[in-house]
Amino acid sequence: MLLVDDHALVRSGVRALLPPDLLVVGEADDVGSAVESVQRLAPDVVLLDVHLPGGDAPGVAGGAEVLRRCSGVLHPDGRPVRFLALSVSDAAEDVIAVVRAGARGYVTKSVDAAALADAVRRVAEGDAVFSPRLAGFVLDAFGAAAGGDIATTDAELDRLSAREREVMRLIARGYAYKDVAKMLFISVKTVETHVSAVLRKLQLSNRHELTRWASDRRLL
Repeated sequence: MLLVDDHALVRSGVRALLPPDLLVVGEADDVGSAVESVQRLAPDVVLLDVHLPGGDAPGVAGGAEVLRRCSGVLHPDGRPVRFLALSVSDAAEDVIAVVRAGARGYVTKSVDAAALADAVRRVAEGDAVFSPRLAGFVLDAFGAAAGGDIATTDAELDRLSAREREVMRLIARGYAYKDVAKMLFISVKTVETHVSAVLRKLQLSNRHELTRWASDRRLL
């Protein structure tokens, strides 16, 4: 994992809190050093601060610029390098900016050590992870971008009902069943029923395959 934050104290604190299985291979403190480190080290996960100095794009947060400039960098095993934003900010515009730029998740610096370690592991596996109160920002932004619904240009999507598409999108982004239930004001049992229907209609076996399916169609 690569740590990117412009405060040395924050980087030291994160290092101290992470369990031994999460190896830190490098650190960076601005946009330029972050881009160079990502390209040189190609880590599994980049833990990325949103507001970094050294950016060249006016009006673009440093973290989002790092994401754009590192788009397409691959881990040695062929997987894309994945990014998890870690920020003191919980502003909607910051969350949406880095997600649009390619981050797989966003957690605030109020997160505890166990939850941060879990988020890093899940992002490394390809899941999407967000602090619970930030989930609405992502859902609202991407729903609005698609005219309030996911585009139905893919024939496979046409098999899903509107509610199944909502559930599919959230599950594919890594939300737990109980979080999806809260966001959509339905029961966990109803979420389970919808997920079963989605997997059956799309001929998928599990939520990891669903995440890959949605990612391939740029639905995340």
